[in-house]
Amino acid sequence: MKRAVLIVVAALVVAYAIDYALLHHKMANPDQTVAYGTITSFYGTATKGGKMEIFTDQPLTETCVHSLFPHSGYRACWYVSKGGVKQF
Repeated sequence: MKRAVLIVVAALVVAYAIDYALLHHKMANPDQTVAYGTITSFYGTATKGGKMEIFTDQPLTETCVHSLFPHSGYRACWYVSKGGVKQF
């Protein structure tokens, strides 16, 4: 059991290190859109009828990184793009 846990942890550490190295390689590219992206999301709220009301007057733009894991204080673009509407 301990061996399996160590293998999983080691695999995650190696995956993170490779992802980090690939991201820094992308950051060295003069075209920064290779490493960074932006996601626009909107606020929304549920109405009494069970539908969603979206407020498009103040969109939120978030900078993200094109990687598997979050790095350098930015979340991964694949994760950010999952939630296009922030409910409140």
